[in-house]
Amino acid sequence: MSDPRPLALPDGSVVHSDPEILGGTPVFVGTRVPVQTLIDYLEGGYRVDEFLDNFPSVRREQVNAFLDQATRALLTRVA
Repeated sequence: MSDPRPLALPDGSVVHSDPEILGGTPVFVGTRVPVQTLIDYLEGGYRVDEFLDNFPSVRREQVNAFLDQATRALLTRVA
C-alpha cells in the first residue's frame, strides 16, 4: 500500500514554507516538522533513524532528498 502523504512539491523540493504552518517556518512537505529539528538532531549527534522514530510523519526519502539538496546548494555556493 502506498503512502498517501506527499513526498515533495512539483518542483522536487521536500521542504516548504507556508505562513499558515508554524508561521512560515520551513517544514518537510506534508508535515508540521521543522527542518531545523532534523539539523538540531544531527548536530546533537543523533542518527537519522532516531529522528525518524521521533517524527514518523517525515519520510526517509524526504530526509535523504533534503540532505542531498542542501549539500548541492552548499557546494554550488562555495564553488
